[in-house]
Amino acid sequence: MPKQKQNICLTIIIALNFIAITAFAQKESYIESLGKQNHWVDSVYNKLSRKHRIAQLLFVRAHTNKGKAYADSVGEVIKHQEIGGLVFFQGGPGRQLNLVNQYQKLSKIPLLIAMDGEWGLGMRLDSTISYPYQMTLGAIQDNTLIYKMGQRVAYDFKRIGAQFNLGPDMDINNNPNNPVINYRSFGDNKYNVAQKGIAYFKGMQDAGLLTSAKHFPGHGDTNVDSHFDLPLLPYSRGRLDSLEEYPFREAIKAGISGVMIAHMSIPALDSTTHLPSTLSRPIITGILKDSLKFKGLVVSDAMEMKGVVKYFPNGEADVRAFIAGIDVLELSENSDRAIKLIRKAVRHGKVSKEEFEAKVKKVLAAKYWAGLNAYKAPSPENLSADINSQTSKDLVQQLSDAAVTVLKGDASTLKLNPFLKTAILSIGVSSPTVLQQEAAKSFGNCKIFMVDKNTQAVELKNILGLLSKYQQVIVGIHDTRLRPQSKLDYSSDVKLMIADLAGRPNTVISVFANAYTIAGLPGIEKSNALMVCYQNSPELQKSVVKVLTGGLKPTGKLPVSVNVFFPTGTGIGLQ
Repeated sequence: MPKQKQNICLTIIIALNFIAITAFAQKESYIESLGKQNHWVDSVYNKLSRKHRIAQLLFVRAHTNKGKAYADSVGEVIKHQEIGGLVFFQGGPGRQLNLVNQYQKLSKIPLLIAMDGEWGLGMRLDSTISYPYQMTLGAIQDNTLIYKMGQRVAYDFKRIGAQFNLGPDMDINNNPNNPVINYRSFGDNKYNVAQKGIAYFKGMQDAGLLTSAKHFPGHGDTNVDSHFDLPLLPYSRGRLDSLEEYPFREAIKAGISGVMIAHMSIPALDSTTHLPSTLSRPIITGILKDSLKFKGLVVSDAMEMKGVVKYFPNGEADVRAFIAGIDVLELSENSDRAIKLIRKAVRHGKVSKEEFEAKVKKVLAAKYWAGLNAYKAPSPENLSADINSQTSKDLVQQLSDAAVTVLKGDASTLKLNPFLKTAILSIGVSSPTVLQQEAAKSFGNCKIFMVDKNTQAVELKNILGLLSKYQQVIVGIHDTRLRPQSKLDYSSDVKLMIADLAGRPNTVISVFANAYTIAGLPGIEKSNALMVCYQNSPELQKSVVKVLTGGLKPTGKLPVSVNVFFPTGTGIGLQ
């Protein structure tokens, strides 16, 4: 090809790339879109009756694992109440895609489909990828990886017909005994929580997904689960402003599209007895909207939770939340009753005409921003391959590699000799683990041992005797429960065995469990080599084997304070 033609082709390619990049960059954020008149929004709003305007603010529960009768009952609600959206819970991606397409056909105005996807679709659906928990992500030093994760999560959501992720969790988990946040938080350092949360939601929003930071003004320092009762946050206004609210304030500055309100009693912000923050106008309108200047969607936590309905039953919670400043009422106990009660409140002027109109138009504007004004039903073809792509699997492994945190040890104690006689022990399990299977590939002269969490003392003594005959011992401590809690459910004898192993010089211990569990393992701090991996995933077990064979230099930093030995930020980088 002549040089002149080559230059012309190169110029055209550069120009096309510039146009593509500029077009992408010019897609305004949801928050930016709210400042402009939208003819579609105005047109839809003007056609709706007051009842149906109110209905746009209600999002009801949907499942694909409860059978046809349940699915049909949700369809009836969509047809007769003309609600604004759905929040999907447990089920499968193919079933959900098909059901979403059915439900959209029933709705006169396209439904906004939301899900809790803090670690992706896998938080709710089977047969889908689960990205690492947020505490695991909190250990990662490269936030661009978390941004990429946000983009992949957005792709998966949109692929099954969902437009709204009720995440990330931006609570600061400064209470190790928190029963409801804990590993769902990026950690106990407010700056790290803010930075990680912003990277995650920007990835999602830049890829066209609505997001909602939760649970304002901060659910991290509680020991009560608001699903079952009303937690009390007894701290001063100054403490709440400087600590709990910090990540939300930063998220608002960075353009978060939504904020979810927690069900908590916070006397320093509203002294009304037993009043959840979800029902407090001083907190929602006074602080979030007026002081912090948040213009986006204000979402309630589930209105069926005991933390809100315990003291405000029979629909009173729904009305109070509406008056307090909530835009999206999520999971009312009775959406038909809620619509009637809110309609009565509007008629009696409990909320100004302008505020009511702004609420409804925010929801409609979210639908427009997400492309629902020109809704195209997602195709079931190749769904499984699309949402379980090799690109996504590779990213999960990258995130896992970046999260491994060395608490004790150096290159000489962590990189093991592949030719020595090696024992590979997994604790808390009853069958061989990925750690053992992967390590066995590199340590040929090895034997696998397993210890159940309730193994008898006599057997433990025998195993310890056998391990003494090995030149090096690889130990994995595994929490096989569905969610990684703060304390391991091991017997005291098994914990004593771990302390014994920690005192041996030729042993490397990796904890595939919540970082807080280390505090409940006295003696483990004496280890020559100790790594924490935050959860019991196959990818993190593979990451540890990479460290042991010299294929990975771990860079993770502890995102929470475990005890005096291992405070927040602990993490030894290997040279």
